[in-house]
Amino acid sequence: MRGFVKYIVGKTYKPLLVKYLSKTRSYSYRGINLEVPPEVFHPGFFFSTRLLLRYVARESLHGKTFLELGAGSGLISIYAAKRGANVIATDINPVALQSIVNNAELNGVEIETVYSDVFRNLVPQAFDLIVINPPYYKKHPASNADYAWYCGENGEYFQSLFAGLNQYMSSDSVVLMVLCDGCDIPMIKELANESEFNMRCVYSNKTLIEANYIFKIEQARWF
Repeated sequence: MRGFVKYIVGKTYKPLLVKYLSKTRSYSYRGINLEVPPEVFHPGFFFSTRLLLRYVARESLHGKTFLELGAGSGLISIYAAKRGANVIATDINPVALQSIVNNAELNGVEIETVYSDVFRNLVPQAFDLIVINPPYYKKHPASNADYAWYCGENGEYFQSLFAGLNQYMSSDSVVLMVLCDGCDIPMIKELANESEFNMRCVYSNKTLIEANYIFKIEQARWF
């Protein structure tokens, strides 16, 4: 039934959404005000960002080092900065990076931004908290905007993620990643295991449209 409802809603809702998001739109959530360009993943219309933010809100953030990979509009990074974290936000989309800068200024917080494909341009260092709302559909991205959605035909994004992650973790680091039931979770788990990481589901939310899951990623050798 959920698949049928998802199909019907997608057929009727998606064209209207695409038209609406063809312009820069204002969005507010938890006292954070954003301007979201059409080339940037909009956190108001896709549930994963807000779900991840609500889980991050459980963590102690004041004074912590915080990394958001693929930060998009900057909603989660701005929230963390407002809570007193020292934040680095990355994205491979230049429009998204400028959006993060603009939105951070709009909300009166300081965030360091880095243009980076996963970890490529990041100096290795251990972060207290790393959050990831990754691209997870298996297709090669053809534009800057596509990098918010597509992880490559064979999950190349996740190959790079797990290959480099241990350079940014300590035994006390918390790494959180949100996924949905529309992606190849078994493949992602297999890639994690190949790099000696465990993915443990710590939260799930199911609607008639989709199911979303938050995974905690932990280095297997620390068990």
